[in-house]
Amino acid sequence: MRILNRLKWLQAFEATSRHGSFTGAANELGVTPAAVGQLVRALEEWVGHPLLTRIRSGNERLTLITEAQDALDDITVGLDKLESGLKKLRGRKARSVLVVTASQVLVMNWLMPRLHRFSEHNELIDVRLDVADRLIDLSHGEADIGIRCGTGHWKGLVADWMMDEEVVMICSPSALPANEPANAQWLFEQKLIQDDTPHPGANFPSWESVLQKVGLESEQQTRLHINSTATVIQAALSGRGVALVRKALVQQDLDIGRLVQLFPENRWPISWSYYVVSSSSSLKRPEVKAFHDWMLSDIRVK
Repeated sequence: MRILNRLKWLQAFEATSRHGSFTGAANELGVTPAAVGQLVRALEEWVGHPLLTRIRSGNERLTLITEAQDALDDITVGLDKLESGLKKLRGRKARSVLVVTASQVLVMNWLMPRLHRFSEHNELIDVRLDVADRLIDLSHGEADIGIRCGTGHWKGLVADWMMDEEVVMICSPSALPANEPANAQWLFEQKLIQDDTPHPGANFPSWESVLQKVGLESEQQTRLHINSTATVIQAALSGRGVALVRKALVQQDLDIGRLVQLFPENRWPISWSYYVVSSSSSLKRPEVKAFHDWMLSDIRVK
């Protein structure tokens, strides 16, 4: 009985450390936050000192004391091995669940068209998509692994480069002039769709710099301001104007002809790249490692 109790203590402690709160751990374990707190306090009494401290940074969060971090790594490995052993008892049909997070526009226009290739080779892994434009807290277990576009530096996470990115100018084929290629004069007459989504550190090109590069000095064109990249793309698809967007987000639409890249001889690379990101502890799980490795290999093949 004492061994079983200690196992429950460790399970509560490990879940609380990942989520940074008794509430998050309770939601995962299917018990009340008070029950999780009681189990963690029982473990602290057994070891003889506190294991978690409360910090305040926006939302209150529980964080490990330094001495507990190494122990947590061993505990996580041990619990993972117990889970693996239980799956072996169930047989080969046992399934794993993998939670993958990415922004809505990246999931819709980039991940979904290729996700079937992962499932074809990993039939016993169920993928759950956590689609969110905010940054999901991977370091505390809100998801197992994610795909992010940025500078590659996210505190507490392992980030592996996938591919670089550039901005392209796009519009609907229906907006193009009849029987002649798009030129600077035609562009001058178009409504410019302005993506007001923040791109900190990306060196995202301004419309002014883009217009100058294609030979237009005037800045008197009308603008349609939108603070959602997904809606910017939809506006371009609907023929509402010309937009500047990250190429990976519209590559599928370009390939099938729903969108047209304008002035392709011009390049607007940005400082952001795409990375597959996860916590080091999550990456030790076989299903997370399988998705991580597949992402890096698939992007290089395709």
